[in-house]
Amino acid sequence: MSNHQMSDQGIDLLMSIESFRSEPYDDQNGDEITDWVTGATIGYGHLISLQEWNEFGAGYRKGITQEQAKTLFLEDLEPFVDGVNAKVSASLMQNQFDALVILAFNIGLGNFATSSVLKLVNNPAALTKYPNLEAAWKSWNRSQGKVMEGLNKRRNAEWNIYSKNVYAHW
Repeated sequence: MSNHQMSDQGIDLLMSIESFRSEPYDDQNGDEITDWVTGATIGYGHLISLQEWNEFGAGYRKGITQEQAKTLFLEDLEPFVDGVNAKVSASLMQNQFDALVILAFNIGLGNFATSSVLKLVNNPAALTKYPNLEAAWKSWNRSQGKVMEGLNKRRNAEWNIYSKNVYAHW
């Protein structure tokens, strides 16, 4: 088990990828919402639980500030940092750790824990249905069964962080 923390560069990039929204919106389509739905989101990608709706939902509060959103984001990020630390047994460079956390943040820890990406990071000789780590990584490009151009771009950006130490938004 490693004990990495997310770098400031990784945090800044992930916040820019998630982008700031002060009002609740539906994560699936980006539309502002006034009633809770699965995927209700605010700030920098914070999923609003039904229990939190009274705190963050439209009509109860007029949005959140960037400072409040960053605090929520850092709280939300912590389990992903811990999860990647717990699941990765290979030695990692900082950029590789950051890229894995950014991927896990997007696909979820459950998916990350059972992914070919994790298998290949921990053991490059592992047998998976993918010819290499890059192909396994870039296979996470679907939402609701459809290949999404935005996810292709995100995976390419994450792969550039992991493989080239290039932190760049697309």
